[in-house]
Amino acid sequence: MGADVVSVSEAVRRDGVPPADAARWATGAFVIANVAIVEALFLGAAPGKNGVLTVAKFFGVHAALLMFLQLLLVARLPWLDRRIGMDRLTVWHRWTGFSLLWTVVTHAVLVVLGYARLDDASMGKTFLALGGVPASLLGMLAAAVIVAIGVISTRPLRRRLRYEVWHGLHLLLYVALGLSFAHQLLETKTFTSSPVATAYWWTLWLFAFGALLAGRVALPLWRNAYHRFRVAAVVPESENVVSVYVTGRHLGKLPARAGQFCIWRFPGHEHWWTANPFSLSAAPTGEGLRLTAKAAGSTSAGLRNVPVGSRAFVEGPYGAFTSLHRTRPGALLIAGGVGITPVRAMLEERTAGDDVVVLYRVRSEDDAVLLDEVRELVGLRGGRLHLLTGRTGEHGEHGEPPFGPGRLRRLVPDITGRDVYVCGPPAMTAAALAGLKDLRVPARQVHAERFGLA
Repeated sequence: MGADVVSVSEAVRRDGVPPADAARWATGAFVIANVAIVEALFLGAAPGKNGVLTVAKFFGVHAALLMFLQLLLVARLPWLDRRIGMDRLTVWHRWTGFSLLWTVVTHAVLVVLGYARLDDASMGKTFLALGGVPASLLGMLAAAVIVAIGVISTRPLRRRLRYEVWHGLHLLLYVALGLSFAHQLLETKTFTSSPVATAYWWTLWLFAFGALLAGRVALPLWRNAYHRFRVAAVVPESENVVSVYVTGRHLGKLPARAGQFCIWRFPGHEHWWTANPFSLSAAPTGEGLRLTAKAAGSTSAGLRNVPVGSRAFVEGPYGAFTSLHRTRPGALLIAGGVGITPVRAMLEERTAGDDVVVLYRVRSEDDAVLLDEVRELVGLRGGRLHLLTGRTGEHGEHGEPPFGPGRLRRLVPDITGRDVYVCGPPAMTAAALAGLKDLRVPARQVHAERFGLA
């Protein structure tokens, strides 16, 4: 395949607020504003029947707010995703989830304790009595689902489960959210304490569910119906690497950028629920999309058997690993293994006056995916390519790790004046980021992408 360099219209951003920072500040301001509103509504509502139940209400309204935030974080809102990235949003989702878990547990325990004191009964008897009240029963069921999801999301259990199994169980969170919403509607003492409170909570839930349905259901279905993605070609790149070319209608209107990834399904070849995130390995030009994958699992290994002409279901594009975040005319692209795919796509973009250096870490040259294409693109841009070979843990000629600060400085003397993009396996990414931190490369110039959705 011949390599071309595609011009992009955006100039490198030298001044002003970086898009990622603007998105973080906007998100933070949005959260703080809603916390303030919830606090005001709580203080304006009538207290509970005793002090314990008043505190239980406090945790209950904040649990509802955390559920709303959870929905927004998984709604795949394009504005947030393109500026912050799905990997960071997933981290936020995880921490919000554990905060929700403890908030819900605290709320439930305090409700039982409060009514036990009010009725001068044991907590066990009170728990059974509350189970006979529809509003309380729905809340208990929601809490039980949230606790179960929290348990299976702990690292020891998460690592023992296949991604498909974990993801399927994790979808029960939507059941918990539905039960919580019904619980809130039936609970008439706090959430409907005033017309303002009623309007606020209805607006919040409708916005959250609307964003979720639009981002996760309506938009993917519409795009696939509109673009009609089909497999145009399947090209083996090596014994264990394959590229799949996908075409469709009106692809020039698909808002895809080099460096992003899509979630790919191939109905008829794999089960409908089998999906994997693969980066675009070529800059989208409006004529087609390309993914390149290494045989690391059953789905990626079977890609070479996908029939040409078959339908493809594509979600996305997603990710903030793009030139949108450029702040300097020079770029350093660091890739490890199959992490070269988004880097290779980014090499097809050219911003006027920029220059590029690529550090490509592999065990051996034979393991370097798309190496010939990368060399050609780097040559077209007048850049430099350094192939860093060796096994994990091996040091270079000066006794340094491949991404130690000394070696990075020798390979790229002006590294602190460049934007640095890092994509690869977790250990390699962590090592590269540590080296960049030791060299005091400004954080706003460092952009990293981590594989996976969990």
